[in-house]
Amino acid sequence: MANESRPTILVVDDTPDNLAVVGGILGSEYRVRVANSGERALHVANSDPRPELILLDIMMPGMDGYETLRRLREDPATRNIPVIFVTAMDADNDEAVGLQMGAVDYVTKPIRPAILLARIRTRLELQAARDHLARQNEILEARVAKRTREVELIKDVGMHALATLAEKRDNETGNHLLRTRGYIEVLMTDLAQRPEFAELTPLRQKLIAKAAPLHDIGKVGIPDAILLKPGRLTPEEFEIMKTHARIGADALDEAIARVLTDRQQNQPAEEDRYSLDFLEAAREIAGGHHEKWDGSGYPRGLKGDEIPLSARLMALADVFDALISKRHYKIAFPLEEAIRIIVDGRGKHFDPRIVDCFLQRIEDFTSIADRYADHPDEAGKETP
Repeated sequence: MANESRPTILVVDDTPDNLAVVGGILGSEYRVRVANSGERALHVANSDPRPELILLDIMMPGMDGYETLRRLREDPATRNIPVIFVTAMDADNDEAVGLQMGAVDYVTKPIRPAILLARIRTRLELQAARDHLARQNEILEARVAKRTREVELIKDVGMHALATLAEKRDNETGNHLLRTRGYIEVLMTDLAQRPEFAELTPLRQKLIAKAAPLHDIGKVGIPDAILLKPGRLTPEEFEIMKTHARIGADALDEAIARVLTDRQQNQPAEEDRYSLDFLEAAREIAGGHHEKWDGSGYPRGLKGDEIPLSARLMALADVFDALISKRHYKIAFPLEEAIRIIVDGRGKHFDPRIVDCFLQRIEDFTSIADRYADHPDEAGKETP
């Protein structure tokens, strides 16, 4: 059993006497495997027990030591095995070539046992230290990844709870948040294939989808008498209702400012950029989802591409969901009527390209509406 635990050394030399000499030197401390050619060395290096170190002769017929080393380094299974050249060549340029190719050391013939053993011990100890460090790094990376997932989960739950709170004040359900996020994800999947929507990288899509539930966060600042009014709002009340977009954007602006202040004071890690990008996407959506393509929306009267893409996506998703859903002030519109209203708003309320994408993915929209329906028998249907 003791032999099984000893490090394995592969000795490569085309001369049987040399293999015997080196094997005799190493045999008391190491398990020795031998190969009498470069081709054979490649085979042995890829078979069990795999060597922890290779002693490689340079001057061999057929595949020489340089070519053997090149092949070892090309193979992912053997590229990290340390190689010590053992050769009668002693020119400085030959040594430099071997080291540049990836050899870790150079031992000349005739072999001096003490020097050879010392070099091998040093290299094996160094390799063991590197392997240990690599394992520790893997463990640390796994812990960091786990902690990152936990933080992301906590943040997502907190943000969703906050968004749901705003929706609850409006007598809506959290399903509205799920539906509008689903609609946006469908739109982004298609639009991302077009050159004019190159900004929709996978990361950007993820940020927009996660930020979408915060679109009406500003409703927490609207009085209940207006927010919950069952009938049509007066012009004065509607002006107050419209302020929810700016309230939400301002609140998220303040959150961004606080994060930036903390970054300057505490110099947090670069990954905090993700949090800032998330908050900026949420601010765009909260402040811009009531803007209209023709400039007649609010709160800023932005027009066309002045409106952030994230807000243009939410504009369509939010209106479609409002149309097919029963609210305390309206019945649910039939699906056909909701589609007609969206089409009528093409180039006026909505980005024409987003409307065209919507029309191509109607089945996906209705599937999402059904899956997350507040009242499955009412979604998209005429109310008796």
